[in-house]
Amino acid sequence: MARVIVDVMLKNEILDPQGKAVEGALARLGLAGVTSVRQGKSFSLELEGDIDESRLAQIHELAGSLLSNPVIEDYVIREDVR
Repeated sequence: MARVIVDVMLKNEILDPQGKAVEGALARLGLAGVTSVRQGKSFSLELEGDIDESRLAQIHELAGSLLSNPVIEDYVIREDVR
């Protein structure tokens, strides 16, 4: 069994109000030195079998069409090594 993680984040040029709210809260809670916070989402996919190039291409298609909004979000796929 294989596992991949798809991390989805707003593109840098897109305003992130939730990240800004967390950034302000961290400062109020005494965590100094945090200069920026960006909020995102993560999907963990458990797959039967191994990950090959064809399977990875399918995951990229899924991430680009269902798990993220390509107009405002970027995604990164990484294999979860246990």
